[in-house]
Amino acid sequence: MTLRRPLLVMAAGGTGGHMFPAQSLAETMLAKGWRVKLSTDARGARYVGGFPDEVEIEQVSSATFARGGLLAKAAVPFRVAAGVGAMALKMQKDRPDIVVGFGGYPSIPALGAATLLGLPRMIHEQNGVLGRVNQLFATRVDKIACGTWPTELPDGVEGVHVGNPVRQAVRDRAGAGYIQPGDYPMSILVIGGSQGARILSDIVPPAIAALPMDLVGHLRISHQARDEDGERVTQFYAEHGVQADVQPFFSDLPNLMSEAQLVISRAGASSVADISVIGRPSILIPLASAIRDEQTANAQALVDAGAAIRMPESKLTVETLSKSIEQVLRHPAGAGQMASAALSVSKPGASDELAAIVEHISEGAGNEGSQQ
Repeated sequence: MTLRRPLLVMAAGGTGGHMFPAQSLAETMLAKGWRVKLSTDARGARYVGGFPDEVEIEQVSSATFARGGLLAKAAVPFRVAAGVGAMALKMQKDRPDIVVGFGGYPSIPALGAATLLGLPRMIHEQNGVLGRVNQLFATRVDKIACGTWPTELPDGVEGVHVGNPVRQAVRDRAGAGYIQPGDYPMSILVIGGSQGARILSDIVPPAIAALPMDLVGHLRISHQARDEDGERVTQFYAEHGVQADVQPFFSDLPNLMSEAQLVISRAGASSVADISVIGRPSILIPLASAIRDEQTANAQALVDAGAAIRMPESKLTVETLSKSIEQVLRHPAGAGQMASAALSVSKPGASDELAAIVEHISEGAGNEGSQQ
């Protein structure tokens, strides 16, 4: 007789911030012998290339009030209800042992269906402030796992700090030896996340070009830029004698980060987790348009540890950024201390901690507190 393999259904929205922790948990649970399904939408499907082949991908119908005209907004409740209903039927046919939501509107159908069916369920919040969907389900799940600590939670709701799970490719580079800045080739990695990278394309290249020539001559830049910005950024670097590789997406990002003397980045939860686990000095520029200002909270632990320079967009100029870059590259010992400090606040075992909670809840130990 064949033993039934337990089933995990993960639900995640369409950004790397939601999808990378889900990918990490999938890798861990598959290694434990679980079956894993991912419920997402068309946007999220763009990120599934890195997921293990064994993960079953299900595209769902969901919607958001944040986009579209009046007719589209009026249709949102019906589309969401249809998505929840369809997912509930699927879950009745192939019953999950647990459903884990990672945030984003595409996670509503799976979490909504799990709530209707009374299935074990939990959410993982990557940021220091709950996203809208995780706020909606915060009092309706068995557990909230937090990637950033502290995380603002509703009154009466407790969370457990597990950290943000990072992909296996990042774990493979955890604590990679740091080469301090010096009189030899150095690398700077510039990453903008899934949104808001334009300001980095506007400010970072001239800030690097403004550095003293003895520094510029040693630099190699890997710059992630939107498709529409790529050509002008490449041209600017070339015209100013800066060696640069400009791409919309780097498939070998963990390797590039491990080779970098400095990372200039948005303060998205996954980026902050990668920087801390690999252990690199960073200049973090929180996304000013984030409604809940979660990226400022995401950067706090690295800033408090002395591992990062946080620069609000209101203070971001060519001059201030160039000064901060020079400050890191001119002080090798200080840069080394920043790298060590980043490691000191990292949670490389976050995926294992999250997996342990998933197994604990699925075995029924966490279900007493479930609220329907």
